[in-house]
Amino acid sequence: MPILDEHSLEFLSHSPEQTRRVGVRLGEMLRGGHLICLDGDLGSGKTTLTQGIARGWGALESVTSPTFVLVNEYHRADSDVLYHVDAFRLATPEEAAEMGLAELLSTGRMVVMEWPAHVEALLPGDRLRVGLSWVDESRRALHFEARGGSHLRLLAQFRKAAFGG
Repeated sequence: MPILDEHSLEFLSHSPEQTRRVGVRLGEMLRGGHLICLDGDLGSGKTTLTQGIARGWGALESVTSPTFVLVNEYHRADSDVLYHVDAFRLATPEEAAEMGLAELLSTGRMVVMEWPAHVEALLPGDRLRVGLSWVDESRRALHFEARGGSHLRLLAQFRKAAFGG
């Protein structure tokens, strides 16, 4: 696990289950107001990572890709909600704003967003970006990059818990 600097780290996952386990570690640390942005080509593991994040966060439901509904909601026993957004089908930030995405991002909710580049203009500066890329049939490279104080703290906490560093 190369630690690039305090803002970033890289990890090579050797299987979908390992990607889920990394997600579980991250999900265990999430609190309201965190925004996790997942970038990567189709099949790079964004939904797999989200399955782990939701499991670690305590979601009661199984995670599915929100490609056709745009937003899935997952609930925890304490009534908190994790929002899983897929911005792939959003053509413009204006379209995203019309569907209420700006309000969702400003309410301090826990949000995991796939394809965030499609709505970059609406995103707050304070966020954690995870870039996923295909290495081969089972392996994926994950690049974590934190922006803003709360997500820098989250990345430091995640690095220590997941990798001991």
